[in-house]
Amino acid sequence: MMKKNDQEKAAIIDYIKRNRVSSTEVADCLGKIGAIEKVSSLSRGHFKVGNVFWAFAYGGSNWSLHEQIQDVQENDVVFIEAVECGERAIFGDLVSKYLILYRQASAIVVKGNMRDIPRLIKENWPIWCQGFNPIGCINDKLPRDYNEDLIKTQKQKYNGAIAVCDDTGVVVIPKECHNKQFLKKLDLIEAQEDAWYDAIDRKKMSTFETVCLKKYLTKAN
Repeated sequence: MMKKNDQEKAAIIDYIKRNRVSSTEVADCLGKIGAIEKVSSLSRGHFKVGNVFWAFAYGGSNWSLHEQIQDVQENDVVFIEAVECGERAIFGDLVSKYLILYRQASAIVVKGNMRDIPRLIKENWPIWCQGFNPIGCINDKLPRDYNEDLIKTQKQKYNGAIAVCDDTGVVVIPKECHNKQFLKKLDLIEAQEDAWYDAIDRKKMSTFETVCLKKYLTKAN
Protein backbone atom coordinates (compact mmCIF):
# COMPACT_ATOMS: atom_id res chain seq x y z
CA MET A 1 0.00 0.00 0.00
CA MET A 2 1.27 3.49 -0.91
CA LYS A 3 2.06 5.89 1.93
CA LYS A 4 -0.13 8.99 2.24
CA ASN A 5 2.61 11.30 0.92
CA ASP A 6 3.21 8.99 -2.04
CA GLN A 7 -0.51 8.90 -2.82
CA GLU A 8 -0.76 12.68 -2.75
CA LYS A 9 2.36 13.01 -4.89
CA ALA A 10 0.94 10.55 -7.42
CA ALA A 11 -2.36 12.48 -7.44
CA ILE A 12 -0.53 15.76 -8.19
CA ILE A 13 1.46 14.19 -11.04
CA ASP A 14 -1.68 12.62 -12.48
CA TYR A 15 -3.65 15.89 -12.25
CA ILE A 16 -0.92 17.91 -13.97
CA LYS A 17 -0.53 15.28 -16.69
CA ARG A 18 -4.25 14.88 -17.40
CA ASN A 19 -4.98 18.61 -17.36
CA ARG A 20 -1.68 19.59 -18.97
CA VAL A 21 -1.07 22.20 -16.28
CA SER A 22 1.71 24.41 -17.60
CA SER A 23 4.97 25.26 -15.87
CA THR A 24 3.67 28.85 -15.74
CA GLU A 25 0.55 27.84 -13.81
CA VAL A 26 2.55 25.60 -11.47
CA ALA A 27 4.96 28.46 -10.72
CA ASP A 28 1.97 30.67 -9.93
CA CYS A 29 0.70 28.04 -7.49
CA LEU A 30 4.11 28.12 -5.81
CA GLY A 31 3.99 31.92 -5.43
CA LYS A 32 5.93 32.57 -8.65
CA ILE A 33 9.00 30.57 -7.67
CA GLY A 34 10.40 27.10 -8.40
CA ALA A 35 11.89 27.57 -11.89
CA ILE A 36 15.27 26.09 -12.79
CA GLU A 37 17.10 29.21 -13.95
CA LYS A 38 18.15 29.67 -17.59
CA VAL A 39 17.01 26.20 -18.65
CA SER A 40 15.11 25.93 -21.93
CA SER A 41 13.76 23.13 -24.11
CA LEU A 42 16.02 21.68 -26.78
CA SER A 43 13.13 20.40 -28.94
CA ARG A 44 9.77 22.18 -28.96
CA GLY A 45 6.42 20.66 -28.13
CA HIS A 46 7.31 18.36 -25.25
CA PHE A 47 5.32 18.34 -22.01
CA LYS A 48 6.64 16.16 -19.19
CA VAL A 49 5.91 15.78 -15.49
CA GLY A 50 7.35 13.28 -13.02
CA ASN A 51 9.45 12.36 -10.03
CA VAL A 52 12.85 14.05 -9.92
CA PHE A 53 15.99 11.92 -9.89
CA TRP A 54 18.78 14.35 -8.97
CA ALA A 55 22.41 13.74 -9.95
CA PHE A 56 25.56 15.80 -10.38
CA ALA A 57 28.85 16.08 -12.25
CA TYR A 58 31.79 17.93 -10.74
CA GLY A 59 35.27 19.20 -11.46
CA GLY A 60 34.93 18.86 -15.23
CA SER A 61 34.43 15.07 -15.00
CA ASN A 62 31.23 13.08 -15.47
CA TRP A 63 32.54 9.88 -13.85
CA SER A 64 30.25 10.28 -10.82
CA LEU A 65 27.31 11.08 -13.09
CA HIS A 66 27.70 7.83 -15.04
CA GLU A 67 27.76 6.00 -11.70
CA GLN A 68 24.67 7.73 -10.29
CA ILE A 69 22.34 7.41 -13.28
CA GLN A 70 22.45 3.63 -13.13
CA ASP A 71 19.69 3.99 -10.52
CA VAL A 72 17.28 6.07 -12.63
CA GLN A 73 13.77 4.58 -12.60
CA GLU A 74 11.14 4.51 -15.34
CA ASN A 75 9.31 7.85 -15.78
CA ASP A 76 11.83 9.80 -13.68
CA VAL A 77 12.72 13.33 -14.73
CA VAL A 78 16.51 13.23 -14.48
CA PHE A 79 17.80 16.58 -13.20
CA ILE A 80 21.56 16.98 -13.45
CA GLU A 81 23.57 19.84 -11.99
CA ALA A 82 27.08 20.79 -13.04
CA VAL A 83 29.30 21.57 -10.06
CA GLU A 84 32.57 23.36 -10.87
CA CYS A 85 32.52 22.18 -14.49
CA GLY A 86 33.00 25.59 -16.07
CA GLU A 87 31.49 25.75 -19.56
CA ARG A 88 32.17 22.10 -20.43
CA ALA A 89 29.27 20.05 -21.76
CA ILE A 90 28.19 17.51 -19.17
CA PHE A 91 27.25 14.85 -21.75
CA GLY A 92 25.63 14.39 -25.14
CA ASP A 93 23.99 11.74 -27.28
CA LEU A 94 25.29 8.58 -25.57
CA VAL A 95 24.06 9.37 -22.06
CA SER A 96 20.81 10.84 -23.40
CA LYS A 97 20.09 7.65 -25.34
CA TYR A 98 20.87 5.52 -22.29
CA LEU A 99 18.54 7.55 -20.07
CA ILE A 100 15.61 7.95 -22.48
CA LEU A 101 15.63 4.55 -24.21
CA TYR A 102 17.17 2.14 -21.73
CA ARG A 103 16.35 3.64 -18.34
CA GLN A 104 13.00 4.90 -19.71
CA ALA A 105 13.40 8.35 -18.14
CA SER A 106 10.55 10.75 -18.85
CA ALA A 107 12.82 13.74 -19.47
CA ILE A 108 16.33 15.11 -18.98
CA VAL A 109 17.04 18.49 -17.40
CA VAL A 110 20.63 19.76 -17.30
CA LYS A 111 21.65 22.80 -15.31
CA GLY A 112 24.70 23.19 -17.50
CA ASN A 113 25.77 22.68 -21.12
CA MET A 114 25.30 19.72 -23.46
CA ARG A 115 26.90 18.60 -26.73
CA ASP A 116 25.96 16.48 -29.80
CA ILE A 117 23.11 18.93 -30.30
CA PRO A 118 22.37 18.08 -33.98
CA ARG A 119 21.82 14.42 -33.04
CA LEU A 120 19.75 15.28 -29.97
CA ILE A 121 17.50 17.56 -32.02
CA LYS A 122 17.17 14.90 -34.72
CA GLU A 123 16.05 12.35 -32.12
CA ASN A 124 13.55 14.88 -30.73
CA TRP A 125 14.14 13.74 -27.17
CA PRO A 126 12.57 15.64 -24.23
CA ILE A 127 15.66 17.52 -23.07
CA TRP A 128 16.05 20.86 -21.30
CA CYS A 129 19.46 22.50 -20.76
CA GLN A 130 21.20 25.84 -20.29
CA GLY A 131 23.40 25.85 -23.37
CA PHE A 132 25.72 24.02 -25.74
CA ASN A 133 29.44 23.34 -26.01
CA PRO A 134 31.32 20.84 -28.20
CA ILE A 135 33.95 20.49 -25.45
CA GLY A 136 32.76 17.82 -23.04
CA CYS A 137 33.70 16.64 -19.57
CA ILE A 138 36.44 14.07 -19.06
CA ASN A 139 35.62 10.55 -17.84
CA ASP A 140 38.25 10.31 -15.08
CA LYS A 141 37.52 9.47 -11.47
CA LEU A 142 38.42 12.46 -9.30
CA PRO A 143 39.05 12.78 -5.55
CA ARG A 144 35.92 13.64 -3.55
CA ASP A 145 37.03 17.23 -3.09
CA TYR A 146 33.66 18.82 -3.82
CA ASN A 147 31.54 20.61 -1.23
CA GLU A 148 29.73 17.68 0.38
CA ASP A 149 27.35 19.95 2.28
CA LEU A 150 26.25 21.53 -0.99
CA ILE A 151 25.69 18.14 -2.61
CA LYS A 152 23.72 16.92 0.41
CA THR A 153 21.58 20.08 0.40
CA GLN A 154 20.81 19.88 -3.32
CA LYS A 155 20.01 16.18 -3.16
CA GLN A 156 17.67 16.71 -0.22
CA LYS A 157 16.01 19.62 -2.02
CA TYR A 158 15.46 18.01 -5.41
CA ASN A 159 15.54 14.22 -5.15
CA GLY A 160 11.94 13.02 -4.94
CA ALA A 161 10.45 16.39 -5.90
CA ILE A 162 8.14 16.81 -8.92
CA ALA A 163 9.30 18.50 -12.13
CA VAL A 164 7.00 20.06 -14.72
CA CYS A 165 8.70 20.65 -18.07
CA ASP A 166 7.35 22.44 -21.14
CA ASP A 167 8.39 25.02 -23.73
CA THR A 168 8.42 27.80 -21.12
CA GLY A 169 10.92 25.99 -18.88
CA VAL A 170 11.13 23.69 -15.88
CA VAL A 171 9.47 24.22 -12.50
CA VAL A 172 10.06 21.98 -9.48
CA ILE A 173 7.37 21.33 -6.88
CA PRO A 174 9.19 20.71 -3.57
CA LYS A 175 8.37 17.70 -1.41
CA GLU A 176 6.73 19.82 1.29
CA CYS A 177 4.05 20.76 -1.28
CA HIS A 178 3.07 17.18 -2.09
CA ASN A 179 -0.28 17.42 -0.31
CA LYS A 180 -4.00 18.00 -0.83
CA GLN A 181 -3.60 21.74 -0.31
CA PHE A 182 -1.34 22.05 -3.35
CA LEU A 183 -3.65 19.84 -5.41
CA LYS A 184 -6.46 22.25 -4.53
CA LYS A 185 -4.29 25.18 -5.66
CA LEU A 186 -3.82 23.49 -9.03
CA ASP A 187 -7.55 23.02 -9.36
CA LEU A 188 -8.22 26.65 -8.43
CA ILE A 189 -5.70 28.06 -10.88
CA GLU A 190 -7.19 25.98 -13.68
CA ALA A 191 -10.62 27.40 -12.82
CA GLN A 192 -9.17 30.92 -12.70
CA GLU A 193 -7.60 30.54 -16.15
CA ASP A 194 -10.96 29.37 -17.54
CA ALA A 195 -12.70 32.35 -15.92
CA TRP A 196 -10.15 34.85 -17.26
CA TYR A 197 -10.41 33.62 -20.83
CA ASP A 198 -14.21 33.59 -20.58
CA ALA A 199 -14.16 37.18 -19.33
CA ILE A 200 -11.99 38.35 -22.23
CA ASP A 201 -13.47 36.19 -25.01
CA ARG A 202 -17.16 36.15 -24.14
CA LYS A 203 -17.75 39.08 -21.77
CA LYS A 204 -15.37 41.32 -23.75
CA MET A 205 -13.59 42.69 -20.67
CA SER A 206 -10.14 44.20 -20.85
CA THR A 207 -7.21 42.43 -19.21
CA PHE A 208 -7.15 45.28 -16.66
CA GLU A 209 -10.79 44.65 -15.75
CA THR A 210 -10.19 40.92 -15.63
CA VAL A 211 -6.83 40.46 -13.94
CA CYS A 212 -6.58 43.58 -11.79
CA LEU A 213 -10.16 44.58 -10.99
CA LYS A 214 -11.56 41.03 -11.19
CA LYS A 215 -14.88 42.30 -12.53
CA TYR A 216 -15.70 38.83 -13.84
CA LEU A 217 -16.47 37.83 -10.23
CA THR A 218 -19.40 40.27 -10.01
CA LYS A 219 -20.55 40.93 -13.58
CA ALA A 220 -23.67 39.00 -14.56
CA ASN A 221 -23.36 36.36 -17.27
